[in-house]
Amino acid sequence: MQVKCSLCDHVEIIDDNAPKAKRLRNRRIYMYLCNPCYERIEYKTAKRHDTGNFHLYREQKKPEDFFNH
Repeated sequence: MQVKCSLCDHVEIIDDNAPKAKRLRNRRIYMYLCNPCYERIEYKTAKRHDTGNFHLYREQKKPEDFFNH
């Protein structure tokens, strides 16, 4: 299966039976990242976490939201 990195447009060939290939085929919202791009993002994210200024803001559900559905 030919895949294209979403960031750098590098085309690679991965095995058709690989878990990543099956995930890309079945769920089209998954994007493929080549190893250098994946490692670069992982490194930069870890660097931001280490600064202490990185926060993930998730919406907190109120208790009444559970009963209204």
